[in-house]
Amino acid sequence: QVQLVESGGGLVQPGGSLRLSCAASGSIFKINGMAWFRQAPGKQREPVAGISSGGSTNYVDFVKGRFTISRDNAKNMVFLQMDSLKPEDTAVYYCLAQAKTREFEPLRNYWGQGTQVTVSS
Repeated sequence: QVQLVESGGGLVQPGGSLRLSCAASGSIFKINGMAWFRQAPGKQREPVAGISSGGSTNYVDFVKGRFTISRDNAKNMVFLQMDSLKPEDTAVYYCLAQAKTREFEPLRNYWGQGTQVTVSS
C-alpha cells in the first residue's frame, strides 16, 4: 500500500504564500505522475497542478502564474508553492500519486487525507 501525507496548510491573508508538502511512503515500486487537487465546501474536487516523473508540469488556469508544483523523486515528495493567494483558493488540498507497488501491475491513484488552506483577512 502507498500512503500520502500532506502538510503545510494553514491560515494566510490574501496575497500571502504557503508551501504545501506531500510525502509518499509504503510499498512503492514506482511513482509516475503526482498532482495536487483541492475541494472547497459544496464543490467538487478539482485539479490544481500536476507534474510528471520527468518534471513536466501543468496547471489549471485559476492558479497559473501563482502556484508552482515541484517534486523530489529521491524523497517521494511533491510540493506546491502557492503565492498571491486569494480567498477563492480556500479549500482542502489533496495530493495524488500515480503509483504501483509491484512491477507487474497497472498504475493506481493514491490520495492523501488533505490539508486545509484558508485565505482570509
